[in-house]
Amino acid sequence: MKIKCLIVDDEPLARQLLQNHIAQMDMLEVVGQCSNAIKAAEMLRTTAVDLLFLDIKMPQITGIDFLKTLKNPPCVIFTTAYREYALEGYELDVLDYLLKPITFDRFFKAIERYYVRMSPRETVVRPAAVPEESIFIKTGTRFHKLNAAEVLYIESIKDYIVVHRQGKEKLSAKYKIGDLEEDLKDKGFLRIHRSFIVNLNKITAFSAQDVEIGAVQLPVGNSYKEYVFKVLKVS
Repeated sequence: MKIKCLIVDDEPLARQLLQNHIAQMDMLEVVGQCSNAIKAAEMLRTTAVDLLFLDIKMPQITGIDFLKTLKNPPCVIFTTAYREYALEGYELDVLDYLLKPITFDRFFKAIERYYVRMSPRETVVRPAAVPEESIFIKTGTRFHKLNAAEVLYIESIKDYIVVHRQGKEKLSAKYKIGDLEEDLKDKGFLRIHRSFIVNLNKITAFSAQDVEIGAVQLPVGNSYKEYVFKVLKVS
C-alpha cells in the first residue's frame, strides 16, 4: 500500500517542490495540499493520512501550534526555513525536520526514517550476551560498586543521574550521562535518548519509537533512532 501524504505549506513553490520529490518515489502518494492549518484540519477529519509534511511559519496558526491540537496525528515531518524550531520539533517527537530548500537526498533520508519508525514492534528473543561486570558510580567522595547485571536503566535528570536497579533502591548521583555513556559502552549498555541509557540484557521488547524493560516504556530519541534500531535488530 502507498504512503498517503498531505502537504501543508502557505508557499506554493514549497508545495510544488515537495510534490515533485514525492512523485519520484512510487511508494508515496499525495492525497492533498493545504495552504494553512485550518484547511489541513478539515482534510484530516475526512481523509486518511499516513505522513504529514508540515510548514512551521504559516498565517493564523503555526505548524507547531496546529500539531499540538491533534490528538492522534499521523507521522509528521516539519518543513521550514528556520533552524531555531528544531528543539521544539524534537520535543513533539516529529519524524524529521527538513530545512528549505529541501534537497531530494535529504527528503529521501526522511522517508527512510518513516520506514524505520513504522516497523512493527519486535520481541527480543535473544538479548546480546554480555559478561557480568562491575561499574562504579561516584556520589560525593564515595564510589559505589554496582553489578552491571542488576542495572535496568539509567535516567538523566538535569545534572544528576538515577540508576534504576532490579530489586534494589534507586541510586542517585551528580554525574553527566555523557560521561557515563563512555564508561558503559563496552559493558552491554546503549544510549537510546538524551536522558536514558539501557541495559541491553534487560530489554524485553522494542520498536523504532521506544524500548520496553518489563513494564517500563522508555522513548527512543529522534537522533538515536537509526543507530538504536540497527543495534537491537542484530542483538
